[in-house]
Amino acid sequence: MPDTRASEFRENLDILINELHTVIVGHERPVEVLCAAFFSQGHILIEGVPGLGKTLLASSFARITDLEFKKIQFTPDLMPADITGTNIIVEKEGKRELEFRQGPLFANIILADEINRATPKTQSALLEGMQERCVTSGRETIPLPLPFMVIGTQNPIEMKGTYPLPEAQKDRFMFKVNMYSSNAKEIAEVLKRTMGEKLPHVSRTIEGGKIRDMIETVRAVAVSDHIRDYVSNIILNTDPGFEQSCDMVKKYVRLGSSIRGGQALIAGAKVDALFNGQVNVTTEGVNRYIKPALRHRLILNFEAGTDEITPEDILEKVAESVG
Repeated sequence: MPDTRASEFRENLDILINELHTVIVGHERPVEVLCAAFFSQGHILIEGVPGLGKTLLASSFARITDLEFKKIQFTPDLMPADITGTNIIVEKEGKRELEFRQGPLFANIILADEINRATPKTQSALLEGMQERCVTSGRETIPLPLPFMVIGTQNPIEMKGTYPLPEAQKDRFMFKVNMYSSNAKEIAEVLKRTMGEKLPHVSRTIEGGKIRDMIETVRAVAVSDHIRDYVSNIILNTDPGFEQSCDMVKKYVRLGSSIRGGQALIAGAKVDALFNGQVNVTTEGVNRYIKPALRHRLILNFEAGTDEITPEDILEKVAESVG
């Protein structure tokens, strides 16, 4: 891939991120991982308490890229047709026939707010859209607009009245990031920007043609055989049944990462390479995406909970053992 494509990608990404930070204070890592998910044509799960700017991040990203944005508030009474759409009876030329009316899922960027508050039936309707990029209604299959990304959010504290995401659905999210409370300096900056005479806002800076070029550029980043072997080793070392896995994996992990975890690692490392002005994936880039790509793909056992061991703790050991 020519260096000019890499430099153009980095220039456009810098513009996008700088524009995002006119309204988003701090949260540099979630912003970077969100961009990596979008330009790799994946989905992202964001976990954090209310009030950290998750909705603002998603809507601002859509506004900058001039893409259609829809927010779906997930609640226990939300039905599959409420998000995918439904067939209604319409009269045409004196005849009645069924016509499909699209739901809010037909947009480029979907914010599935508090996704774990909807029932499994509704979550499964979203799953088809995430995986297949289409919606099935009766005998008809309707493609979703491209590009298409789901940004799921969930609150890590309030578990009452929630339906934990099934492992199959969590696996469809390319990355998972945690948003934490800001420090004193960042809180002061938020207050300065939001309590003044004018509220900050973003403007469109990346047009549709550039978005397509950036997505194609990510796919064109070279991945050498030794990088694929390195990623394969990481995935194998999250499996407690693998002979060379570290003691922590064998003790606390019930099920390791799927192959999709390896795909997510390479996707993140590709964007990381372009962000750093490189045209090929490096082991350092892979390491920077181990936690976002794999933290939600590890299933820990009961002993991990009693010993207060987190997926992040285990992934740090995996990175050490493989590196």
